[in-house]
Amino acid sequence: MKQNLTPREITSRLDEDIIGQGEAKKKVAIAMRNRFRRMMLDDDLRDEVIPKNILMIGPTGVGKTEIARRMARLTGAPFTKVEATKFTEVGYVGRDVESMVRDLVEASVKLVKDEKMKLVKDQAEELANERLLALLAPGFKKEKTTTNPFEALMNQQGTQETEEEVTPEVRDRRRSLRAKLLNGYLEDEEVTIEVEQEQNSMGMMMPGMEESGMQDMFKQFMPKKKHKRTMPVKKAREYLSREEAEKIIDTDNVNDEAINLAETMGIIFIDEMDKIAKGGQNSGDVSREGVQRDILPIVEGSRVQTKYGAIDTEHILFIGAGAFHVSKPSDLIPELQGRFPIRVELDKLTDEDFEKILKEPKRSLIRQYEALLQTEDVTISFTDEALAELARTAHQVNTDTDDIGARRLHTILETLLEELLFEASNMQGAHVEITKQYVNSKLSHIQEDKNLSRFIL
Repeated sequence: MKQNLTPREITSRLDEDIIGQGEAKKKVAIAMRNRFRRMMLDDDLRDEVIPKNILMIGPTGVGKTEIARRMARLTGAPFTKVEATKFTEVGYVGRDVESMVRDLVEASVKLVKDEKMKLVKDQAEELANERLLALLAPGFKKEKTTTNPFEALMNQQGTQETEEEVTPEVRDRRRSLRAKLLNGYLEDEEVTIEVEQEQNSMGMMMPGMEESGMQDMFKQFMPKKKHKRTMPVKKAREYLSREEAEKIIDTDNVNDEAINLAETMGIIFIDEMDKIAKGGQNSGDVSREGVQRDILPIVEGSRVQTKYGAIDTEHILFIGAGAFHVSKPSDLIPELQGRFPIRVELDKLTDEDFEKILKEPKRSLIRQYEALLQTEDVTISFTDEALAELARTAHQVNTDTDDIGARRLHTILETLLEELLFEASNMQGAHVEITKQYVNSKLSHIQEDKNLSRFIL
């Protein structure tokens, strides 16, 4: 865990960005803390304690995904979100359910790798600076030709490699440039570096081979192509530092740690669970119940092969979510229902919730628009009455048309500020106050016309 936060601390941190839904926050905070508690148990008991998976029920835009995603970010847990409707029963065309586990392992590898790279950052940057000095004060180069047998097989020509001869004069020049480089005086100087080009081996692949990791195996045998790029020293240092860091860290250790982290702390968020239930709108599709039966062994616990190694899914936390307007949780197959013992229903957003969403979060939509216009030297402010009217409008449009939760504020604010965003570059130094009257002048005619609001708001 990045931080061993208590349930109260987790909910408090979530409150900074997500309004309401206290019950859902409480459930996920307890589930996350229980994972930390499990790690403190003796080995024989630890294996018996499995996570209590959660099923979130509520309309779109009320914070289901955001609660899980932000909790994972707070605790440093690997997280992946998938949609149940993207999977198909084995034998049909589409993604197989095991791909969600592979996606989680990819997220875990990235987390661990980034953490390892931070630990060797200074060492990697020092090596990158040495390479930059060699580029700023190059030695005498001698060319030699080598031919990779695999390149011949791929009908490629041998590549030209160079050897560098460093004379005493070159060493003196590099010594004189070192102080300038380390003190930041050469950041805008341009250098040309070789950047590795991603190899595309898809032409050699059979369907499904990319999922099993065979594509990566073939890439290891493919000749690595590099192309030259000219860029400032500051940017080149970033490329070279990452390249050197990857050489320093132990890839096998990274993979092992990532697998362990995914097994013990991983979270898989399965959205649109209601769409694969028997009572759903797509209940005529024969593969829907099959998808549930394919998901079941993953949730129950099974070993899945990934390109980084095998992973046991028994202690991964699964959070299911869905609106369940047409279908009900009881329409899922009984075995799958039993694997999601904790149910929590998220509340629909009220006028007060919309107003708090606009006012309270540190990175609220209002603050985002204020910052965007500030780049054009235009300042805006919203009166409390204007924010209350925006909240009332969002709630009313959700009631009259489709309820899309907090996402309604995106469309309403974009419509409200459209003209201002268009003209802002010609209004440097201006201040605009958004009042209730301004809101009504921009939105009232659209809100009153139900057909128009359905398409615009």
